[in-house]
Amino acid sequence: MFHRIEDFEKTYAQQVEMTGKVLATLTDQNLAQPVAEGHRTLGHIAWHVVATVPEMMNRTGLGLSSIDQEAPPPTVAREIIDGYQKVTSELLQSLKENWTDETLGQVDDMYGMKWPRSMTLRILIDHEIHHRGQMTVLLRQAGAKVPGVMGPSKEEWTAFGMDAPAY
Repeated sequence: MFHRIEDFEKTYAQQVEMTGKVLATLTDQNLAQPVAEGHRTLGHIAWHVVATVPEMMNRTGLGLSSIDQEAPPPTVAREIIDGYQKVTSELLQSLKENWTDETLGQVDDMYGMKWPRSMTLRILIDHEIHHRGQMTVLLRQAGAKVPGVMGPSKEEWTAFGMDAPAY
């Protein structure tokens, strides 16, 4: 959990950069890559990451509105990428304007449970990390070059002057 808004801002900025790298590999074609028959597609998961920012944070009263969280997943990759940039910027601005370090202890009703706002921010990040991992697998299945997020991807080892590990 976070005790200072500034700590969240720093951590979130890093996560936004990493997720942005993954989202940048989306194409209109690979959005249709399914997890499995009858399950979410890459585009659905990517849009879920975007739409969750206002969906979750509006439960705290922030009132984020830069995207329509109820809209179906776009079929154009650029719209997902742009939506992510809008909601993440809006969240950071709204926190600066509306919350203080002291309000991080305020408790909100979150999905029938009581969460301090510091916990909500942590869960927002954890949720994004979870789905970012799913997206990297689907990107690989779709034949896309997967960007390194927490270290180099298989394709990036040579940029570090090393051979990719043998699997």
